[in-house]
Amino acid sequence: MNAPSVFDELVGQDEARRVLSAAAVGDGMTHAWLFTGPPGSGRSTAAVAFAAALQCAQGGCGDCHECRTTLGGTHPDVTRVIPEGLSLGVDQVRGLILDASRAPTAGRWQVLVVEDADRLTEAAANALLKAVEEPPERTVFLLCAPSVNPAEISVTIRSRCRVMTLRQPPAGAIADLLVRRDGLDRREAELYAAAAQGHVGRARRLATDPEARAKRHDVLQIPRRLTGLGACFTAAVELIEAAEAEASGTYTEQSTSEREALETALGKGGTGKGASKAARGSAAALKELEKRQKTRDTRAQRDSLDRALVDLAAFYRDALAAGFGARVAPIHPDMADTTRAAAARLSAESLLRRIDAILDCRKAIEANVRPRIAVEAMMTRLWQA
Repeated sequence: MNAPSVFDELVGQDEARRVLSAAAVGDGMTHAWLFTGPPGSGRSTAAVAFAAALQCAQGGCGDCHECRTTLGGTHPDVTRVIPEGLSLGVDQVRGLILDASRAPTAGRWQVLVVEDADRLTEAAANALLKAVEEPPERTVFLLCAPSVNPAEISVTIRSRCRVMTLRQPPAGAIADLLVRRDGLDRREAELYAAAAQGHVGRARRLATDPEARAKRHDVLQIPRRLTGLGACFTAAVELIEAAEAEASGTYTEQSTSEREALETALGKGGTGKGASKAARGSAAALKELEKRQKTRDTRAQRDSLDRALVDLAAFYRDALAAGFGARVAPIHPDMADTTRAAAARLSAESLLRRIDAILDCRKAIEANVRPRIAVEAMMTRLWQA
């Protein structure tokens, strides 16, 4: 049996594990890394595991204080940035860079992990570039982005980083993890691993959250429900509302605690001489907080909706594969009878038009078209195709 390691959660990434393990002990180490790969490939998992390995005297044993605090998010010299809204602004990035420029207080390195670095605004990217070009001696920048496409990450930033490209984990490796870590039955683990389409976090959520499984089931029933124009609009409303409901509780506790902390800092309940003046000044700060929270909630809703659209596109993909008799594993093996029926009833051209409609809907939402308008248009095209 292999010794435990901080990289144990990095599924199906043997080459990445080898490179990062070597770098953690000085072989090929550099001050800036860019982790790329498709959603669910483990970009942030790899970055945080690497941060732990850098702090660990043994290169990532997974059991020492440095490893446990880094993985748990409490290490004083590891800052993990997860953009909560649609973008990551320059003021926040400058503050993070200032913190990262400090000498390590407890660990071996000062590490800044930026997830979803593709959400950096242009000004924020320029600020980060300057820091990456002139890094403090013991500071490491770990950036995560879907790819090295210039539309997602600055070419100049990419040129200053060592790129670690992750691949989509095979379903078998994800199933192994679910069996080992979560104690799932093998058959169930394989079903959820396939349905997750290489996304480890999504597979685990399907395995452990009945509501997530129920939502997936409802989405996969949509093709049979589109019997008329009225049914299209009903399905669109239900899909949007389901995404909103799923996202609504994501940040509720965090938003409440943020508001309470800000109100306390602003002197809520004070009765001193400057209390009324402070109260007037606090309105702007509270309004700015509410704006950020609303943006964060919008992002969560869009992410939830996008997962549903990906599931729906996979249904038609399975039907297309069944129609051609392709020797590829289905994404939704529990829907095999339904996808075969769809393949017998619909032409390949019709199935492709439906997939295009879903992909166009995703693009429209990403371009800030109102989700309800985009989804209604998609449902109509699915019915007419």
